[in-house]
Amino acid sequence: MTWNAGIRQFHRWTSIIFTATVAANFVTMSFGEPPAWVTYSPLPPLFVLLLSGLYMFALPYFGRRRRAAA
Repeated sequence: MTWNAGIRQFHRWTSIIFTATVAANFVTMSFGEPPAWVTYSPLPPLFVLLLSGLYMFALPYFGRRRRAAA
């Protein structure tokens, strides 16, 4: 597996974790006021998704620049 394919796979699995934490957040909110750790649990996967998504977004632009310089 190449580096880029590994980042894409990691991004996919992190998105599943993020979706599960958001769903758990809504479920616990239906029972009343959730604890703070449940409310803020989607934030770490969201931050990881931001970083990996920005990396994947920038890949084509850096590839073009490298090909143009060669």
